[in-house]
This record gives sequence, structure tokens and C-alpha cells, in this order.
Amino acid sequence: MTKIKLALCQMNVVDDKKENLKKASAMIGESAAENADFIVLPEMFNCPYSNDKFIEYQEEENTSETLNLISKLACENNTYILAGSIPEKDNDNLHNTSYLFNRKGEIIAKHRKMHLFDIDIKDRITFKESDVLTAGDDFTVADTEFGKIGIGICYDIRFPELARIIVEKGALILFYPGAFNMTTGPAHWELLFRSRALDNQVFCVGVAPALNENASYHSYGHSIITNPWGEIIDKAGKKEELIISEIELDEIKKVREELPLLKNKRKDLYEVIEK
Repeated sequence: MTKIKLALCQMNVVDDKKENLKKASAMIGESAAENADFIVLPEMFNCPYSNDKFIEYQEEENTSETLNLISKLACENNTYILAGSIPEKDNDNLHNTSYLFNRKGEIIAKHRKMHLFDIDIKDRITFKESDVLTAGDDFTVADTEFGKIGIGICYDIRFPELARIIVEKGALILFYPGAFNMTTGPAHWELLFRSRALDNQVFCVGVAPALNENASYHSYGHSIITNPWGEIIDKAGKKEELIISEIELDEIKKVREELPLLKNKRKDLYEVIEK
């Protein structure tokens, strides 16, 4: 299959897990009704983006109310679902973790955010995920019926080495559920997605929560799909929105033949390696 119908669920996330799961279920149902092959939810779609809420809403993988629901919905709707991310508790550690479900509702991959969002932009925004979260250390590539896909989370997109390594592992689409804010979003969101797509000649997809002005953290929204030429195929605004868009994977081969960046690397002089 070379054509994939993607559904980007830019949902409004509130301080109520049941309401968030109800909203996610509704948007998944709407996506399935549009025959979406691959549905994507935002980063921290079941809880507000806040360190104290990560602790409050944490779930263990084997007993997770959220993951059980997404598994059921993937199976019932015969679709892939990338469950944005949730606060995942593993023994004494808390991770920002994304789960990929296949059409049978099985978990076929999970990615723990590798680069934690620790920033301090003077007079604008300060956030330190490492106060409560533990970083992951795995490069995440999953086999699907469409081919291999790679997963990162939000801040991970700022590190081109991560993208290059998972592309060299065969990923044709890079998914980054994310929640950029109203400072970094307008400055860098589109630029980063276009750059990672262009650098690696792949499709790059970002799905964010909608802007909730009543929350302590203001998500930029603007969920996005970029193609191997670095162009924006589709994008949302700042409000709650469902994007349904079809991509053609054969476009990757065409672009790589016309502009053979990956072939023209000077491997005799430099390389990006996984340790």
C-alpha cells in the first residue's frame, strides 16, 4: 500500500481524564468514519501538560485505562492508532511515552521521549520536564503494512541526529506528537517539520493539542503534515480540529531520485551512529 489516509486529532485537552478519553474516542470515531488508515493523537492527550499533572495522571502500561481504550478502538475500527503520549509509570520512573497500536489493537511499538523539555527563555517561558520525567534511550521504528515508520515526541524533533538514525533504519514517515507553546511554536514549529522532512526526504507529521487558554500551559496547536520536498501538505489552526489527508509514499522515491541527498553523503568524512 503506497497511499495512506492520515487523521490528525488536534483535540482540546482539559483537566479531566474521562473527558479527554471521551474526546479522543469521538475524534477516533470520526476519523474511522472517513476511512482513515492511521490516526494520530497529541502529546499528553489524556492529561494537561504540567509536571504536577503528569504525576497525578500517571498510568502503568499493563493496567492503563487509556491504553486499554485505545487498543479497543483500534480493533473495533480496524485502524492504526498512534496514541500521542501519556505519562507512563515504570517502577520508580515516570516517562512521556507514545504507543502505536495496529489494526488488531496490539501494541507494536512504544517510544519514550528521548530529549526532555528543559528550557528557560527569559521573560517568556520556563519548563523543566526532568524535574519529574525520565528520558528514554531507544530509537523507535515500527513495521506496518505501509512500511516502516519512526516515532519521536515533541522536543525530539529539534535533534536531527535522531531523525537521521531512524530514517537510516528505514522509516518513511516520522511522527512527532508534540505540544509546542506560544513562544516556540510560532518561531519554530513549521520550520522544524519542514526541515526534518527535507533533510531526510520523508513525510513528517506533528499532532498537537488545541490551544486551551484556560490551561497553565498554552499549546500552539497547528498540527501539520510535510512532504519529502519540505512542503506543507496540510495544517490546522490553533483550535480543536480534525485533519484528514492522504499521502502517497511513492513521492519519497521520486524526490530521492531527483535530489539524491542521502546517496550524496560523504560517509568517508562523517556519519551519524547509534551507540
